[in-house]
Amino acid sequence: QVQLVESGGGLVQAGGPLRLSCTASVSIFRLNIMGWYRQAPGNQRELVATITSGGMTNYPDSVKGRFTISRANAKNTVYLQMNSLKPDDTAVYYCNARMLGKDYWGQGTQVTVSS
Repeated sequence: QVQLVESGGGLVQAGGPLRLSCTASVSIFRLNIMGWYRQAPGNQRELVATITSGGMTNYPDSVKGRFTISRANAKNTVYLQMNSLKPDDTAVYYCNARMLGKDYWGQGTQVTVSS
């Protein structure tokens, strides 16, 4: 079992930054891939960023160049640095981890971007 605890969400003005954190209950070296997803009301959950155990990252075009995913192995923590935020980025952000073919999810943290 893997538990994921997110933090760092909140209210921010458009154009501002925000950093999310996700701490895992196991060493993140054991996790094949970690990532962030988001879900806005009425929308499906969508990919925001992923990072593999080897450090390879992936972003959709909607956040590329604005968001950066990184990991602090000693802290079992993955971060999502979000810059130049837009109102369209408003959503609940979920941390995800995959280990041995099974997906684990955090409880989600709300990010609201005001215009």
